[in-house]
Amino acid sequence: MTPATEPHNSDSPGYTFLTNHAHVLLLIAHDREMRMREMALSVGITERAVQRIVDDLSTSGYLTVTKQGRRNRYQIATQKPLRHAIEAHCTTGDLIRFVHGK
Repeated sequence: MTPATEPHNSDSPGYTFLTNHAHVLLLIAHDREMRMREMALSVGITERAVQRIVDDLSTSGYLTVTKQGRRNRYQIATQKPLRHAIEAHCTTGDLIRFVHGK
């Protein structure tokens, strides 16, 4: 596994600096065809929670999901502003570049 897809470290403190929504978005940015099962393992949440997050992101316009055979392919709207007032001056693309360095 690459660093972006390593499983959640259960020895870490009880908090993270990013939400599970951000974690799923960043995994999709790393691999636009990643399976929800793989995302769930990497983030440390259930597959059903990933499904809800993907639905939230697509309903709010941050993500477009298209079916290719039995797989999903994701497209991120990189120009959408982040949702909280503190970081609303940044876009999803800014977040991805900050974390992934690309």
